[in-house]
Amino acid sequence: MYQSLAWYATLFFVFLIALAFSFVYGESRKLKEYGPIQEKGYKIRKFYFLGLIAIMGFASAVSLSRLPYHDQHAMAEGQGKVVNVTGMQFSWNLSDETFMVGEPVQFRVTSKDVTHGFGLYDTNLHLMAQTQAMPGYINTVSITFTKPGTYKILCLEYCSTGHHLMMKDIIVKPNGGISHGN
Repeated sequence: MYQSLAWYATLFFVFLIALAFSFVYGESRKLKEYGPIQEKGYKIRKFYFLGLIAIMGFASAVSLSRLPYHDQHAMAEGQGKVVNVTGMQFSWNLSDETFMVGEPVQFRVTSKDVTHGFGLYDTNLHLMAQTQAMPGYINTVSITFTKPGTYKILCLEYCSTGHHLMMKDIIVKPNGGISHGN
């Protein structure tokens, strides 16, 4: 839906720009004093710029509000389990691979060899969180699992010929309480 909307908005704005250029080209062919035209152009440019800022601000607010990551990070900010994750060609090494629903988890991600992409996927293989695994750096990803099941960690950065083998399953167990839908 958003791609279609973006496509139509782009076509509309390209049409407006083409229309503006056609108008300027048509007016420039007429021989007359340019002072009034120049003043009118400055007014049009000011309103076009303000309109563009308003539209882009609205589009940014709508699209950024739909990101799923903010809620997950906010839920995981409390005290929780810290898991050290090390990526290496072609596997993931985790200090813990079993989690409970509702338990905040902070993954501290690094790499032994080359840059890897740490991608955490839910049981339907939808990306829930991601960060880079880089040698010499520790990046953190915080999440609170809301549903039990088998989740996957996949490498998102091509790291050589065995890249497709770089997968890890983690288990999220029910905690006996009510789990929230994802």
